[in-house]
Amino acid sequence: MKIVSIGEVLWDILPSTEHLGGAPFNFALHAHNLGHKVCFVSAVGNDQRGNRILEQMADSSLTTRFIHQTSDRPTGTVTVSMDSSGLPQYTIHRPAAYDFPALSQPDFDALLTPAPDWIYFGTLQQMSPSAHDLTIKLLSAAPAARHFYDVNLRADSFAPELVRTLARHAHVLKLNEQEVPALQEIGGIQAESREQFCRNFLRVFRLDAVCITLGPQGCAILLNNEYLESPGFPVHVADTIGAGDAFSAALLHGLNAAWPAAQIADFANRVGALVASRPGGTPHWTVTEAMAL
Repeated sequence: MKIVSIGEVLWDILPSTEHLGGAPFNFALHAHNLGHKVCFVSAVGNDQRGNRILEQMADSSLTTRFIHQTSDRPTGTVTVSMDSSGLPQYTIHRPAAYDFPALSQPDFDALLTPAPDWIYFGTLQQMSPSAHDLTIKLLSAAPAARHFYDVNLRADSFAPELVRTLARHAHVLKLNEQEVPALQEIGGIQAESREQFCRNFLRVFRLDAVCITLGPQGCAILLNNEYLESPGFPVHVADTIGAGDAFSAALLHGLNAAWPAAQIADFANRVGALVASRPGGTPHWTVTEAMAL
């Protein structure tokens, strides 16, 4: 399938190293790894980190055509620290180049020829008015595409009305368990269980599917009126950066193939666990390794 992923690309700066990341970029690489044609739309600075991003994309055979390079803003960076439970905490440095994606008319037309099957977006980059306008323009210009909204709320990087707007544009919404209370408040959703939350959120925002990641416990998914919780896979966690993005790529892969909900959830759990067992947001992995867990 053809996927357009629009969002941030940046460097995760850890105490001893830095890794290329940004949820939409991580997702793009993992979806590409699953054999799909992925067009990633973003921007980098005209600087060393930006050049390294373009080089690594080329090395991964991911097209750089839709990456705008600007001298006005630096390539995005995020300082990452781990809390006591091993979950990453992010300090986002903005404005950054990814806040200002730009497409020429020929490039915009190329994104739509052939038409994409899916358009993926998150929340962080959408705080930028220019990025949000470009995203809405893309969604409007590809009416047959399905829309995957990976919520990924970051502190001080979302607004309730923006989240509601993005959810209304989505067909599939994915979030993590920690984001459920915020989404309940933002959506005005009453729920006393995960299943009730999924059903009510799907109904209010007219979605096709809702998926909640549960960390080591796996995930919960509502699809075709079937709700289930699928157990996770025990691994030795290197770090959890990028695991949710790999999960999203595997989830979309299964949705596009019209697999049953249980098969989709199992596959996404496997891929997410495998990536969590390796350092960085985009380690190399294979489907065979995931299925061997």
